[in-house]
Amino acid sequence: MLRILTRTALAIALFVPGSTATQGADRPSRASATPADRLKPLKGFKVDLLYSVPKEEQGSWVNMTTDPKGRLIVSDQYGKLYRVTLPPITGKAEDLKVEPIAVEIGEAQGLLWAFDSLYVVVNTGGKFKSGLYRVTDTNNDDQLDKVELLRQIDGGGEHGPHAVLLSPDGKSLTIVCGNATKLINVDESRVPRIWGEDHLLPRMPDGNGFMRDTLAPGGCIYRTDPDGKKWELIANGFRNEFDAAYNRDGELFAYDADMEWDMNTPWYRPTRVNHVVSGAEFGWRNGAGKWPAYYPDSLGAVVNIGPGSPTGVVFGYGAKFPAKYQNAYFICDWSYGKLYAVHLKPDGASFTGELEEFISGTPLALTDLVINPNDGAMYFAVGGRKTQSGLYRVTYTGDEPTTPAVPTADAGTAARALRHQLEAFHGHRDPKAVDAAWPHLGSPDRFIRWAARVAIEHQDPDTWRDRALAEKDPQASLSALLALTRVSANDPFHRKPTDPKPDPALQGRILESLDRLTWSTLSDAQKLDLLRVYEVVLNRLGRPDAATVSRLAAFFDTIYPGSGPAINGELASIVIYLEAPYAAAKTVALLQEAPTQEEQLEYGRSLRALKTSWTPELRKAYFEWIRKAYNYRGGNSFRGFIKIIRNDAIATLSDGDKTALGALLDEPPVQTAVVAAAPPRPFVKAWTLDELVPIVDKGLKGRNFDRGRLLFGAAQCASCHRYNNEGGSFGPDLTGASGRFSARDLLESIVLPSKTISDQYEAVTIATVDGEVVTGRIVNLNGDNLTINVNMLDPNGLVNVNRTKVEEMKPSPVSMMPEGLFNTLSQDEILDLTAYLLSRGDRKSEMFRPEGRAAQAGSVEAESQAAK
Repeated sequence: MLRILTRTALAIALFVPGSTATQGADRPSRASATPADRLKPLKGFKVDLLYSVPKEEQGSWVNMTTDPKGRLIVSDQYGKLYRVTLPPITGKAEDLKVEPIAVEIGEAQGLLWAFDSLYVVVNTGGKFKSGLYRVTDTNNDDQLDKVELLRQIDGGGEHGPHAVLLSPDGKSLTIVCGNATKLINVDESRVPRIWGEDHLLPRMPDGNGFMRDTLAPGGCIYRTDPDGKKWELIANGFRNEFDAAYNRDGELFAYDADMEWDMNTPWYRPTRVNHVVSGAEFGWRNGAGKWPAYYPDSLGAVVNIGPGSPTGVVFGYGAKFPAKYQNAYFICDWSYGKLYAVHLKPDGASFTGELEEFISGTPLALTDLVINPNDGAMYFAVGGRKTQSGLYRVTYTGDEPTTPAVPTADAGTAARALRHQLEAFHGHRDPKAVDAAWPHLGSPDRFIRWAARVAIEHQDPDTWRDRALAEKDPQASLSALLALTRVSANDPFHRKPTDPKPDPALQGRILESLDRLTWSTLSDAQKLDLLRVYEVVLNRLGRPDAATVSRLAAFFDTIYPGSGPAINGELASIVIYLEAPYAAAKTVALLQEAPTQEEQLEYGRSLRALKTSWTPELRKAYFEWIRKAYNYRGGNSFRGFIKIIRNDAIATLSDGDKTALGALLDEPPVQTAVVAAAPPRPFVKAWTLDELVPIVDKGLKGRNFDRGRLLFGAAQCASCHRYNNEGGSFGPDLTGASGRFSARDLLESIVLPSKTISDQYEAVTIATVDGEVVTGRIVNLNGDNLTINVNMLDPNGLVNVNRTKVEEMKPSPVSMMPEGLFNTLSQDEILDLTAYLLSRGDRKSEMFRPEGRAAQAGSVEAESQAAK
């Protein structure tokens, strides 16, 4: 997927193969990479196009590194390596020199100069074996001439082995691999080797079957010595992290990919920056099985980016930029044509991040970037998938000082130091580990809690089992019991015939320990942790006896439904696994009340496995929902997921059930119109901005959180926008709206969506030589093909345009966001929705305090009458 664009109209020269960029007077005219004056950098920064790569001769560049002389080494995705001698900052682009490296190696997606060698990670397209290679100059003539395969890696394609980095110790290499790379046989592992799918209900693979048989651990990051002899697993659970980088403190950050085919489902996860700590697991699982960020056995994101295609990353260290950008983490989004600066801020033992658009353009298929220590400039390449490739240089020309930034201690220094102390116990047994780590299992800091649990999971459980079962602190108990369950049994997908059978007595003891926790005294986060521990216990240790099932069902009856869609989604999974007698009635009720298709899908996919507690009326309601959901809109796998839900649900029916349901079991017809998850609402009033601003300024007290959330779906906001981990992803995430917008700004963006259109979400109008006109957002590139989304409400509403047939391309003055979204809402409803959007999803916000509700009632009613 691809985010666009600059406000400058794009000339036909961007697309016609015969057009020319700055290549030098003696160079032939050929296709040009996007000219620099068509790009939009931050104020004070300058971008120069140094070289448009001749596609037929030098391919499409996807990877870069610098050698000790400040030259670039680059790789064609499907071909050779090249060495690029750069012109001085004050020189001319014509002085740039590109020469092939005369060794039989290429197809690289990872390059690094270290230990007097060029390290190459080959991600094969067919000619070379995938693996880690070392290339050296054996006779000191400044020409690489020897290639050694250090370690073959079983993986290929765009999800295979990727980057190679120099580790902070200066003595080892870090290797980054995507989820189509088979697990490397390691000598050591900082990740406890007990990973599993850990799904309580039957697995639902990708709706199109993509990688359906690929199981945990997913994408992995390893460490190895310079000779590639000894390997250690550092972290896993990625989807397809193309690159990673260490900050000055030795903390590792990766930019992981999404699965755009999953958009508008509850299991969709946007592209995101992950803090890769020792023993980390990030929860990628195939299809609908991806773990949400709140699971205690999965680490979440430093910052969520949104739909995109992550490629190269780098910290700005060594750049002659202002200090803010020297310290920034720069990340490339290939498909949306965005180079972002992520500004990391300490948050306990980890970080949070703020996203800033640094450079944008179209087409700008960013692949990799480096900071050249010799001249302090940033260099980035575009290309990939045989698209037009180019090399650019970024320099700072503004007025701020560019003196080297001085590292200083920060608010998280002590917390990170504690985390490192705990991480020293990872990967091996140490008699001091349990006592050292145990006090931190209940830490309020998630990353310290994680480091402590992983340290304990590496120790002999006989030395800490009873301590886990006896722990009384709620948070520490949850961490300890999760650890005990994980080390006691593999999950069914990874269990070998030779593995010992799960111990039913241990399961009973763990469940007794969980019984000691009082639901009403737990925070919402702890409630989610508790439900996850129940799921892992029931999955790994097996279905309990009938008496235990009955007791558990009775307990969950008292708390189901709970507060919020996340808790209810987990509760639905558990009560359906237990075949609780109330499971159908309560879950179908939640399904019918859910305002967004994502929440509906969460309940709908769980109900597909339920065999008992159905009445004819509930069955009918469920299959009516399936027929409706069949025509909801989502990514490329969406309808496939609905078919899986439908087929699995039909498999639970008796012959009598099938007869009673009749035509409801037939495959629904595909509709062309978008079907909304919430029913249509009647017109109320054509609200104006001048009417709404004074009402909202006075009325954001005593509002109703739950009604605001329902209206987020009813007003179609959830169709395009993600909020508090719900909703679509085609538009910007609104969770942080209160930090970026005043109430007036928010109202203006809804009432007058075309007044100010962000470059990040701007549509483009393309006219072709065939007379076709297409308006939408470019979301993908492949060779000469442009893929455009023409409907924000349908992530799979795509049109293809051959760029060689583009006659004119210009930004659209009309927002893809529809007008009139408030026109079906009453004044009170607008106030509730606005409060919800400004609350960051916090129902405890002062805008929802009940004491303000009575005070507002009279004035709101009076203003409502006046508005009428």
